[in-house]
Amino acid sequence: MGHVTDNAVIRSVVGAAQAATGVIGGALKLAELGAGGKTTARTSDTPSRNAYEETLRTLSEASAHGTRFEAFKDIAWDSPEFDVDGTTTEWKLPDIDPLAHTDWYRNLPAERRAEVARLRLAAITKCGSQFEQLLLLGGTQFLMGLKNGNPEFRYFMHELTEETHHIQMFQEFTNRACPEATGLRPWLKNVFPLVGMLGTLWPSFFFQIILAGEEPIDHVQKSILRSGGTNPLLDRIMQIHVAEEARHIGFAHAWLERHAPSRSALTRIATGLATPFLMTIGFWAIMVPSPKDVEAMGIPPEVFGEAYGWNSPLLSRLRADCAADVRALAIETSLLTPLTRPAWKLAGVDGRPSRYRSEPTRCVA
Repeated sequence: MGHVTDNAVIRSVVGAAQAATGVIGGALKLAELGAGGKTTARTSDTPSRNAYEETLRTLSEASAHGTRFEAFKDIAWDSPEFDVDGTTTEWKLPDIDPLAHTDWYRNLPAERRAEVARLRLAAITKCGSQFEQLLLLGGTQFLMGLKNGNPEFRYFMHELTEETHHIQMFQEFTNRACPEATGLRPWLKNVFPLVGMLGTLWPSFFFQIILAGEEPIDHVQKSILRSGGTNPLLDRIMQIHVAEEARHIGFAHAWLERHAPSRSALTRIATGLATPFLMTIGFWAIMVPSPKDVEAMGIPPEVFGEAYGWNSPLLSRLRADCAADVRALAIETSLLTPLTRPAWKLAGVDGRPSRYRSEPTRCVA
């Protein structure tokens, strides 16, 4: 049954992407006519090279000499307060998860409710580990293409080093809390090697994919922590992840602000049309449980549709909220324009851009 409901969601996403084909084709034709085949660039808003390199130095120094965390050094895994014994009834779904608002979940016996929450939180954490591995895969490809002396190399190598500890944290939590969690769907993991190649072939597209994986998790984790947390061990992991992820997301934003405006008009339009669908796919992969995890949790098809269907009001709101920072970035880099906005609406990630990074949802609404 899980496969049936999952396929319905896939069809919704793919259908929206197919519907955008006409918009994309027309936009590319307009770009070719308007650009005359030449590269155009914004210069007034593009950060100067000196300012950009100063940002890289600041990020590098923060990674090298600031607060740093190691998975098995800064988490007391065997501490009694971090016990994640599956028999405890203290597990609970955070309010940000649409499933928490269904009558089905609310009316479950305490033990079953805790079991569902434990598996759900572990599945999301497992997805985080898998997306971080994609970042490593494409990130090393990106580094291969940099010339000697490029300051991006030093910072991004710091970032990849930190990501290895994030993967360790996420995986260790999954192993202890719920080893049966599967995370991402198999077909999505199978395309990771191809996606990784974009780190060299199309870096601007690759950095948008990075944000499609990082922004939803960052948004959800911050929302959970702001609301008081959910599980002591997971809260500690999220605190570490959010602290370091601020630098990682900051670099992706800075890189795109620096490089995206200098791309050709055709490339900017193509990226502006693709980005909202990347955000939707990244959000869907992380926030909508896979068929195997749905089966393990025992979620009935009608409840799955209520919580995670394309037209679910709570999921739609969350999907748009998770893209608020990317919308602001896309406006700054001329990727979100009147020409590309229909694609953002079609992908379900349109809305008001955030006024500042990580603006709380209650203000973004």
